[in-house]
Amino acid sequence: MDMKLGILFGGAGEEHPVSVKSAQEVAKHLDPAKYDPIWIGITESGAWELCDGPSFGSGRPAILSPDRSKPGLLVLDQDRHETIRVDVVLPVLHGKYGEDGAIQGLLELSGLPYVGCDIQSSAVCMDKSLAYTVARSAGIAVPTFWTEDTLPEQLPSPVFVKPARSGSSFGVSKVTSPDELPAALATARQYDAKVLIEAGVVGSEIGCAVLGNAGELTTGELDHITLTHGFFRIHQEDSPEDGSENSTPVVPAQISDDARKLVQETAMAIYRALGCRGLARVDMFLTEDGTVVLNEVNTMPGLTSYSRYPRMMAAAGLTLGDVIDRAVALALEGR
Repeated sequence: MDMKLGILFGGAGEEHPVSVKSAQEVAKHLDPAKYDPIWIGITESGAWELCDGPSFGSGRPAILSPDRSKPGLLVLDQDRHETIRVDVVLPVLHGKYGEDGAIQGLLELSGLPYVGCDIQSSAVCMDKSLAYTVARSAGIAVPTFWTEDTLPEQLPSPVFVKPARSGSSFGVSKVTSPDELPAALATARQYDAKVLIEAGVVGSEIGCAVLGNAGELTTGELDHITLTHGFFRIHQEDSPEDGSENSTPVVPAQISDDARKLVQETAMAIYRALGCRGLARVDMFLTEDGTVVLNEVNTMPGLTSYSRYPRMMAAAGLTLGDVIDRAVALALEGR
């Protein structure tokens, strides 16, 4: 019997379009001999639909049953409803309402196993100030950071002002003089009421794809972001499939074997310290003196054709289909 795999995509957050692209890429790599996909789309206004595939159009209203004694998808049709069995859920949702513990809470209430981090680790990783605090307590280097209510009279230059709980680089500004700060704070507040200000870190931006639960972890090849100017802004290009205007990911990262081992070990330590499970992309800085500094953790990284996570895993010999198979198996561990 094929596994009924509920795939959530879209979402009411700012990363809705990226989620749809990720779901479309997932569709290309699903093994039809293993899975019977159930496509559950969430519109930008937050409406849920049972769709024919990873796109919106003629979907029927549908919601997950919060009744743990009768788990599944409730498909609504006027005054009647039909319950569809769901064995496991793959929430291909990025950013707000996808990686912040919200959808994970609903899935826990529904009694359905799901791919990825649980409520607690999703919420902590999504809030960069909390993630930094936890990681720092585990002995991991983090940037010097402040929130609006803890700002000193004088800030170093540059600082990066960003929403504390937002995905990708939406709302992020680089500030090099005090008169730029008010506008940067206002920009960040468009995405989150909580704003993070962090000192710039001089170093190479390195990413590590991680797959696994608390025990044995698998890492992909590291990537290294090269910049021509400005700072890294993923998913905000006019045509990201054709590349970025200022950045290029290099896989594998052109760093020494010792540095590669240190970055991978640090990524796994971060993953464990923050309670991650399933999969995540850990972004770090590698400084000239060999220090690895946490940047952020994406608990449901982009899975598009141009996304970093699948590229890093592919370079390590795992296709997106392999990643999905392993992630689903991990979701069912101990259930």
